[in-house]
Amino acid sequence: MGSGWMIGVMVELAGEPKPLRHFFAVGHEDRAKAEWTAIDRAMLIGGVAVSPVGGLEPVHAISELTPQIVKSLALKPGEVRALGWKWPRRWIAVGR
Repeated sequence: MGSGWMIGVMVELAGEPKPLRHFFAVGHEDRAKAEWTAIDRAMLIGGVAVSPVGGLEPVHAISELTPQIVKSLALKPGEVRALGWKWPRRWIAVGR
């Protein structure tokens, strides 16, 4: 079982023609709790999309983070780390 989740949230930004996916690493074992925590953090950036964008749901779990990944990248329990707009390879590839 993992100890965190990589969550993608489609965020609406002023000046952008469509919502952009923002990535979050969330230190919750429970997937639903991780998704809601990521939504709360995304709302500080902009509005969360209300419908799918380009075939992607507005909020989606991308990958479960293994305990090794969480430990190596120092994600604390309950912590949310905003990772930006680029695909977070380092968070998914480490330890696999």
